[in-house]
Amino acid sequence: MTVPPIPPQVPSVRPAVAAALTWLAAACILVLEIAAGRLLAPYVGVSLTTYTGIIGVVLGGIALGAWAGGRLADRGQPERLIGPTFALGGLAAMAAVPIVGLVGDLGLGTDPVAIVILAMAGFVAPAAILAAVGPMIVRASLVDVASSGTLVGRLSAIGTVGAIAGTFLTGFVLLGAVPTRLLIAGTGGLLVLVGIARLLARPGGGLGTALGMAGVLALGGLTATTAEPCERESAYFCMAVVADRGNTDGRTLVLDRLRHAYIDLADPTHLEFRYVRWFADASAEAVAGPGSPDVLHIGGGGFTFPRYLLATAPGSRHTVLELDPEVLDVARTQLGLDPDTLDIRLGDARTGIATLPGAGFDLVVGDAFAGLSVPWHLTTTEMLAEIERVLRPGGRYVMNLIDGPGLRFARAETATLRTIWDHVAVIATASTLGSGGGAGNIVLLASDRPIDAAGLRLRIAAEGDVAAEVLAADGDLDAFTAGAPVLTDDFAPVDQLLVR
Repeated sequence: MTVPPIPPQVPSVRPAVAAALTWLAAACILVLEIAAGRLLAPYVGVSLTTYTGIIGVVLGGIALGAWAGGRLADRGQPERLIGPTFALGGLAAMAAVPIVGLVGDLGLGTDPVAIVILAMAGFVAPAAILAAVGPMIVRASLVDVASSGTLVGRLSAIGTVGAIAGTFLTGFVLLGAVPTRLLIAGTGGLLVLVGIARLLARPGGGLGTALGMAGVLALGGLTATTAEPCERESAYFCMAVVADRGNTDGRTLVLDRLRHAYIDLADPTHLEFRYVRWFADASAEAVAGPGSPDVLHIGGGGFTFPRYLLATAPGSRHTVLELDPEVLDVARTQLGLDPDTLDIRLGDARTGIATLPGAGFDLVVGDAFAGLSVPWHLTTTEMLAEIERVLRPGGRYVMNLIDGPGLRFARAETATLRTIWDHVAVIATASTLGSGGGAGNIVLLASDRPIDAAGLRLRIAAEGDVAAEVLAADGDLDAFTAGAPVLTDDFAPVDQLLVR
């Protein structure tokens, strides 16, 4: 028995409309995916782990939505589902803002499980709903089986182009110009309006339109009243400046809910954070020699240490590589920084250091962070070779990092330093370096000349810091770095070392 061919049909959605709707749905999914990184950052930080969790969750939502959308489309009249699905996807996108705020405030932590839970709470629903649009549009656009492959391929390509456009537009333009919450709310509102337009184009769409508008108003109000953890937002950070209740001149710079710097507006020599005092102790010999020392700072933040050295080493010259122009502006407008006292160069430190002349600095200070992690490309042998290139003979490199129990990252970075410099020291509290290894700041010091570890211990102890320890003997460092990998541009799993 021969099955007769299905006769050609008139598509219920015109080709141009199908292409535009496919493009828009895919673009909005990627807008939300990239914006999710900024929305989650105040609660779980910014790291490879964060983006891995978000990408995995959104892909899971896309898979679920494509499957469900195909099932619904085959039940008949898929063109009637397109408008409501767009509107529902928009409402789900707008709801992500208050949902992430509520779940994030539960304090789930920053491990991969917490990241996935938070990403799922906010973004699996809008990703799934918008992904369901694709099969509905294909089914509503189908003319005959003979041309179905061409149709599916064309709409798939258009959807991919939309995803690319959403990626580039968000990452290169929107996140640097529009607050994250406004971007997500605006994307959701646009989707709802498109859904309402589709409903109005069909008979009996008035009820759906009314419900859609009510949802927009309700979720728009909820989004607007959701507590904003940022005083100011950049493409990289959620920023706030917090006044010290115990010191009228004290200010703390908070980036993504992590205290990055403390500044005393009246006293630049006041160093609140212990690790910055360790910086001062480790740098003393490098800036105390004859002449005016030249110092390179990798990372500006609150510019605490450059201002300290300007006050304590008059005549010293400072070059600062700072990634974020908004951080610089906050330091200038709220933290009392006079940028004319420093040579501040905006941009990534890895590319910035390559433009500096060789043997130009007596001291290099590494204090750049993305969340709790030092950006991986600033930790490798290739980057350290650049630092060694710009140091003068006898110069020093001091670096701050944060590590968790086990100190896997600290051990790996110390091992990496030892491939470049003959003399390395590790400064940390006894509890951090103990057998169990606790979380905390660790300062690493490297030079091509011997380090006076005894003198360093005396300087630290003179400040009353009896809990600090200094590892500098080869035997101690051999034990500390035993089994640790050397970090290179081809292998620098910094985030994984931190979370394991």
